[in-house]
Amino acid sequence: MGVPAEFTLDDKDGGRSVVLSGDWTARGMADAGLRLAEAMKGSESFDLDLTGMNRCDTAGAYAIIRAADGRLTAGNIKARPQTLRLLELVGDATQAECPPDNRLHGFVALLDRIGRGLFDLLRDGYGTLVFLGHLLTALARCVINPRKIRWAPIISLSERAGLDAMPIVATTTFFIGAVVALLGANLLTDFGAQVFSVELIGVSVLREFNILITAILLAGRSASAFAAEIGSMKMNQEIDAMQVIGVDPYEALVLPRFAALLITIPLLTFVATLAGLAGGIVVVWVVLDLSPGFFLQRMTDYVGATHFWIGMSKAPVMAMVIAAIGCRQGMEVGNDVESLGRRVTAAVVHAIFAIILIDAVFALLYMELNV
Repeated sequence: MGVPAEFTLDDKDGGRSVVLSGDWTARGMADAGLRLAEAMKGSESFDLDLTGMNRCDTAGAYAIIRAADGRLTAGNIKARPQTLRLLELVGDATQAECPPDNRLHGFVALLDRIGRGLFDLLRDGYGTLVFLGHLLTALARCVINPRKIRWAPIISLSERAGLDAMPIVATTTFFIGAVVALLGANLLTDFGAQVFSVELIGVSVLREFNILITAILLAGRSASAFAAEIGSMKMNQEIDAMQVIGVDPYEALVLPRFAALLITIPLLTFVATLAGLAGGIVVVWVVLDLSPGFFLQRMTDYVGATHFWIGMSKAPVMAMVIAAIGCRQGMEVGNDVESLGRRVTAAVVHAIFAIILIDAVFALLYMELNV
């Protein structure tokens, strides 16, 4: 345990001799700094003896300088060289002028934030174009030379992004189909049109909810995983090492993830379709007493396969967008953990936003095509 900071005062020839002892540190000082400043108040000249101190840190040095109040000179200090150096460093730091407050306020600050946001948006767009250029170059090389395709990671990633995600996708869409069926049964029964619940379930599940729920779940599951995996490799300089030995990270890391999602999202969308219809069938059977056979026959007669293919047509686009956003955010990770966290969060948020936007674009497109 350290010795508490202490000091003694000796008056001589109109001046004072101040002798410090103990540990002048943040932990051992307590109120010694304040008592020293009070004791030295009014003294024009004094000698400061610091040779008896055991330890001294920046907190203790600052307390001594504050107590001296600008009266320290090289001639009136007796101390070890390292203590003198510490006092000099702390003294220079206390005398340094604080930078002026150049922060903007009011409407000017708003304009500044808008300008910075626009600049960041343009920079992000440029980075996206650079990423796509690298990706297309790597894809062209694999098309020219198929031996460059890495089948082992494609199969492994397909299992992780596809088979492992199947239970959560099926469970979620089952309950979505059940909720849509309950809403339809409650609303349409008031008009005596409860039989049209079948069409409501069929169109909503086949056309929208199957691909939308699948894509959103994979945005939170796969896009974040891709960003974290590639980002951690970027932090550990593994990607730099790959480039040094002649391995293109876009061929080794990005393309397998693209291929895995292109394979698995259509499969998961089909599973989501079956699960959503199953949830609707169960609710219609229990609540409206319409048999599964009647449900499926009415689906065949009045819904048809067009809505199913419309939903499936969105799957490849969603797969490419999710993979691109996750991999690109992983490639943008810096050398610190905070950057990794920001990029993983950005991957999920951007992917979900892009999914909603693309789904809206598809809806407008098919509305113009009248399908």
